[in-house]
Amino acid sequence: MFQTRALWYPRSPGLSWLAIVRLGLVQAALGSIVVLTTSTLNRIMVVELSLAAVVPGLLVGLHYAVQMGRPLWGHASDNGSSRTRFILGGLALLALAGTGAAATTMLFEQSFWLGMAAATAAFTLIGFGIGASGTSLLALLASRTAPERRPAAATVVWMMMIAGIVITAIVSAQFLDPYSHARLVIITAISGTIAFLVAALGVRGIERSTRDIRDPGTRAENVSFREALVDIWHDPAARTFTVFVFVSMLAYQTQDLILEPFAGLLFGHTPGESTALGGMHHAGVFLGMAFVGIVGSVFARRRPGLLKLFTIAGCLGSGVALALMAVAASAAPAWPLEANVFALGVANGMFAVAAIGTMMTLAGQGAKSREGIRMGVWGAAQAIAFGLGGFLGTVAIDITRWLTGDVALSFAVVFTGEALLFLVSAMIATTIGVAATRQQRPAAHAPLAPAE
Repeated sequence: MFQTRALWYPRSPGLSWLAIVRLGLVQAALGSIVVLTTSTLNRIMVVELSLAAVVPGLLVGLHYAVQMGRPLWGHASDNGSSRTRFILGGLALLALAGTGAAATTMLFEQSFWLGMAAATAAFTLIGFGIGASGTSLLALLASRTAPERRPAAATVVWMMMIAGIVITAIVSAQFLDPYSHARLVIITAISGTIAFLVAALGVRGIERSTRDIRDPGTRAENVSFREALVDIWHDPAARTFTVFVFVSMLAYQTQDLILEPFAGLLFGHTPGESTALGGMHHAGVFLGMAFVGIVGSVFARRRPGLLKLFTIAGCLGSGVALALMAVAASAAPAWPLEANVFALGVANGMFAVAAIGTMMTLAGQGAKSREGIRMGVWGAAQAIAFGLGGFLGTVAIDITRWLTGDVALSFAVVFTGEALLFLVSAMIATTIGVAATRQQRPAAHAPLAPAE
């Protein structure tokens, strides 16, 4: 049986470009399912069901809070025989839970508390599905991608995720009108089924046809979750990068929920114009990601520190763009807002994809590599930052408006705070490789053992 599988799946030392694109389909599937539950359902709860905006806000925050368990999923995939099972199992759970979340719209019509109970359960399972599938996917990429391909691999996977979000949003919008709750459930179920099938075809056979690129001596033995977590937290490089992920993603997410209100309140943008502004930001993100992927893949061998340079440059560029947004608040509406937002997107894309590439590199480092739990720890830090970022951004706007009574000043204060967070992120990023180098460098005057 083993020989038959070896004939069908000859094991190669790392992922080919085709295999990387196929794994990108999994990330696209994740994005396509999540967009209906965190974006479309959010609007329906507020507009069609006339619920307070805090309701979907709490539910989305819940699905981020659940992802604090990502280290557990990563540890399970490290100790298991197949990461593919966790990827597909998590996606199946996500698709089912997403359909269940859509179905709660019918329950909310009957009883708020019944709908809230069902939605809480559904969004909890959504968090579990994202955590299990996404963490295992990144761990598989980290352990099977050659170092010189990691910048481009991170770019491909994340751009395909954004493509999955955009395509699903455009296609589903064509079928949602005239709107009904039953139509939403059907569209969500069909989207989830298609996404799962695409992901299953994408990941099929990849794990069996490739082998780990690391030295077998560095692969981790099965240990308890607590032992693995303590080991990682005592790794200076892993600990520093965890702090970087949290601070940078907090800065990144805080702008998410206030950008369109900013355009509407101070620049007089209509809903359509503010939505187009969001599209301008995503276009910049695409360009920034593509730039890092292309340049990084070309010069990766000659400039091993290029990812770190892009990470720092992206954080600094994001900080500058946000500082200019603070200036725009007082200069509105006489300010090139679209150009400013596009520049912010380019810098965001650069730092985000460079950070993912760095994450893939650091995941395989350490005395004993445990890609799954390392990705889980960093994924948990990102989830906490995302959950806090959106909440803190809106709360900060409300508090500063209440204290000052000045809308422009309140946005300027928040954008300035985000710029400072990105500056702190850039400072942390300068130390990311230092800890790893110190850890790996032998002592200059270490005593020799008799055999040596």
